[in-house]
Amino acid sequence: MNLDVVQTLQDLVRIPSVNPMGRDVQGEEYLEHQMTDYLQQWFQALGVPYYRQQLEPKRANIVARLDGDLAPEEGGSIIMFEAHQDTVPVDGMIIDPWDPVIRDGRVLGRGACDIKGGMACMLIAFARLAAERPPTMPTVVMACSVNEEFGFTGAEDMNRLWTDGDERWLPKPPDAVVVAEPTLLDVVVAHKGVARWRCHTRGLAGHSAQPEKGENAIYRMAQILSGISQYASQTVATLGDHPLVGRPTVSVGRISGGISINTVPDHCTIEIDRRVLPEEDPSEAWQHLVDVVAQTVEQTGGENPATAGWVEHEEPFLAKPGLSDQDNGPLAAALQQTIQQAGHAGNLVGVPYGTDAPAFAGHGIPAVVFGPGCIDQAHTVDEWVAIEQLEAATEIYYQFGKLGLTD
Repeated sequence: MNLDVVQTLQDLVRIPSVNPMGRDVQGEEYLEHQMTDYLQQWFQALGVPYYRQQLEPKRANIVARLDGDLAPEEGGSIIMFEAHQDTVPVDGMIIDPWDPVIRDGRVLGRGACDIKGGMACMLIAFARLAAERPPTMPTVVMACSVNEEFGFTGAEDMNRLWTDGDERWLPKPPDAVVVAEPTLLDVVVAHKGVARWRCHTRGLAGHSAQPEKGENAIYRMAQILSGISQYASQTVATLGDHPLVGRPTVSVGRISGGISINTVPDHCTIEIDRRVLPEEDPSEAWQHLVDVVAQTVEQTGGENPATAGWVEHEEPFLAKPGLSDQDNGPLAAALQQTIQQAGHAGNLVGVPYGTDAPAFAGHGIPAVVFGPGCIDQAHTVDEWVAIEQLEAATEIYYQFGKLGLTD
């Protein structure tokens, strides 16, 4: 077994595990099955118990367990290291996504930063703990989830491993979860959540030579977009302010409509992204925008789109809360101490993006986010992670896994 973190990361990058992101695409590079097979072989070589939680074809979470001196069945604590197996697509990349070259002290390739770099660090720390079995070690679980990039569903399903009688694999929930994401070796204690949904406007098709005989759905969507723009500039920022993550936001990321240039369009669709504060309810945030935008359109001289029946807001296809810093203080302090003892700042910070952490925190399990690399390099056309960050994170994961929350 290779226990060099750089070479392990290179192995991981060479294995495509692209999340389709809702697109109808086919090919061996899609979904996480090849990565899960690799991880299973890794855990088999370590000789530790593991469980492959099959969720759908070619998609399985995989977890492995390394018991401390006091097993959890006897009251011992459980620390979970969690990393997701999937990456975003490779469209537009200017490097070979699956060729993890080393250049200028960096490892390049899709997933090198987000988050196969962090996964490699966790795997090496886990393997070292398995080899050394330090007497102070709690039970350490290495957990690798699917579908983080398009819904965080794999991490949510992991909760069945300690709650579902038919799928119970741990005797109790973890006492703490450290989620791998690129944080520049700081500790993320809070981040925003998200609500995402589609909005449709309806019209009446007709010939573009006689547009007055139709009802243009794109023009109607323009009214909705104007209302959302006003909501974004005048309303959403007044709904709250978190000291670590700032204010909520809203953005329209996609639009489509019509069938041809010479046809009055009878439909138009946009996709909306509403980032919520840690204490906000994503469903309530969705409803608030829907109501305020309808009122705004009416107040600016149009008809109320909801009453008129030409607009439809779908229920959110993704509604996930943020990570609150109200319940993870002791965990964050313990991890921060480990980081600082290794010579790094380990600042307690908030970020605007989402992670798997709320899937655990939402069930009462303290969770924080920590890992090598910078989010600015994630999802980029030449994605990379610094080797010095990999080496530092590996040692920090090891030291934290060695001592857990007792230090």
